[in-house]
Amino acid sequence: MYTVLVIDDSASMRRIIKDMINDIEEFEVISMAVDAYDAREKIKQYEPDLVTIDINMPKMDGVTFLRNLMRLHPMPAVVVSGEGVRGNDIFDDGAVGFIPKPENGESMQSFQHRIKDTLLNLTFLLKRYTLKKPRALIVKKTNNKEIEYKIHPDEVMSSKPIRGNGSKLIAIGSSTGGVEALCKVFMKLPSSLPPILITQHIPYGFSNSFAHRLNDNSEVNVHEAKDGMLLEKGHAYLAPGNMHLSIEKSGLGYKTKLLDTKKVSQHKPSVDILFRSVNNVIGSSAMAVIMTGMGDDGMIAMKDMYDNNVYTLAQNEESCVVFGMPAKAIKAGAIKDIIHLDDIAEYIIDYSKGKRK
Repeated sequence: MYTVLVIDDSASMRRIIKDMINDIEEFEVISMAVDAYDAREKIKQYEPDLVTIDINMPKMDGVTFLRNLMRLHPMPAVVVSGEGVRGNDIFDDGAVGFIPKPENGESMQSFQHRIKDTLLNLTFLLKRYTLKKPRALIVKKTNNKEIEYKIHPDEVMSSKPIRGNGSKLIAIGSSTGGVEALCKVFMKLPSSLPPILITQHIPYGFSNSFAHRLNDNSEVNVHEAKDGMLLEKGHAYLAPGNMHLSIEKSGLGYKTKLLDTKKVSQHKPSVDILFRSVNNVIGSSAMAVIMTGMGDDGMIAMKDMYDNNVYTLAQNEESCVVFGMPAKAIKAGAIKDIIHLDDIAEYIIDYSKGKRK
């Protein structure tokens, strides 16, 4: 079953689209939104597998919202609009489908057929996107009230920090706004750095293409992490969109270890799991960077790292798209330096040369 968020400013059209999608056995409308800002909050709340977007909406038009969505939180999106002229453009903006709304007396039955055909033709993409994709929260209903249970990193990985043995490694965690922020950082990084591990909250199916994008715009060799990859200087390893990224000792070096477990701190991959693993295996000789993002993922393990004398760094509020994750880590007393996005690359280079500890 694939979950859908319907975004349309017309109440009647929202109901029509909802009913038509719910008639398709493989799909269920999990919620509806009246504009882009409402949609943004409901995407965070429900993490749908697919969104439908109208073009003509108040506050922010659908095309602008689509572009922002693909930049900040890429996911499958289908445009459902009466503006057929935009049909050829929206694919360049990131949409995976376009369904014109009925016009000139077209029957609702014909409209329903087009919705069904389009969505069923996208199941191949949605299977990739939702493969092993758990929900953001474990939700139980009691007396019609929703109770949210947040998984602590202890339930997946115990905290066993070690003293640093001199091995250098850079661990980076980010979420909302992190795609563009990471691109800006990596454009400035040389190929001479210690291994870099990245956990960016990104849907399954998009992490590989994002790794290629980073690789094409950096001297660092960037890979989507696979299980058992040896960590090398001048290389970076991005957590896949449906697995936790961790590391383990391998002979005289280290290798990646992917974990297919519960979501931790509401995410999979989780920054907390990456940071905890690095603290357990590399210890105080590592560097940890927390960047723009919503929520508090990374805060718990970053505090452990700080207490273990790991060099910890946070992006400042001014340069964050969402000052959530860095703010939580700062409030927890887990950060040594707070700096602008434009300076993060310089600090990473300094760390690699032993200038920052």
